[in-house]
Amino acid sequence: MKTTHIIILVFIAAAIAVLVQYSGDLSTYETIASAKEREGKFVNLIAKIDKQQPIEYDAVKNPNYLSFTAVDTLGNTIKVVYHDAKPTDMEKSERIVLKGAVKEGVFNCTSILLKCPSKYKDDPKAMQQLQTAN
Repeated sequence: MKTTHIIILVFIAAAIAVLVQYSGDLSTYETIASAKEREGKFVNLIAKIDKQQPIEYDAVKNPNYLSFTAVDTLGNTIKVVYHDAKPTDMEKSERIVLKGAVKEGVFNCTSILLKCPSKYKDDPKAMQQLQTAN
């Protein structure tokens, strides 16, 4: 074999090793039921805040503790605990992406990403014009 062939094979083997290493970090969105089945494993949940249940947050007593109930599209619920400041306008968000792991029936969240509802709503003026045209 030529040395160029050997170098190319080593490069290909290194590329495959890097891809295999990073493929374990790829994550998909889970439901609450599947997150409970994978207890202790890091998952991403897409859910809504259950507005029927109380949101526990006291900025004076402990600004790094937030607790609320999340509900997914299938109707499953779970208590979420987040050890950081409460995100601004969290209650107004249509959906939230929660990153963390389930431990003893509680979702210990490390990150909360809010989905802004205003970005996805139709333009009210355009809707009114469409209705008057019909």
